[in-house]
Amino acid sequence: QVELVESGGGLVQPGGSLKLSCVAHGSIFSFNRMGWYRQAPGKERELVARIESDGTAQYVDAVKGRFTISNNDAKDIVYLEMNNVKPDDTAVYYCYALVVLHMEYPYWGQGTQVTVSS
Repeated sequence: QVELVESGGGLVQPGGSLKLSCVAHGSIFSFNRMGWYRQAPGKERELVARIESDGTAQYVDAVKGRFTISNNDAKDIVYLEMNNVKPDDTAVYYCYALVVLHMEYPYWGQGTQVTVSS
């Protein structure tokens, strides 16, 4: 049973920084992709950033140049470094991991709240 555990959320002022972490437990297969989604009140869950097993990263336009996604060497931890945060970044952030074998196996964390407010 794969479990994703997020940490690092909290309250931050506009223009500040925050770093989210997600540790994956229990997988016997390497993850093909890991990423972060977010869901703001009244809005649909959206992709924020994702990173492939080869290190290729993609970002939603709204966070390009401000957020950085990265992995540890073992590829079982994914980070999201958030800089110059804005009130629109307020949301619950969810960690995501994908194993691709003969089919896709997606896994989700429980979410961590990020609130950007002065």
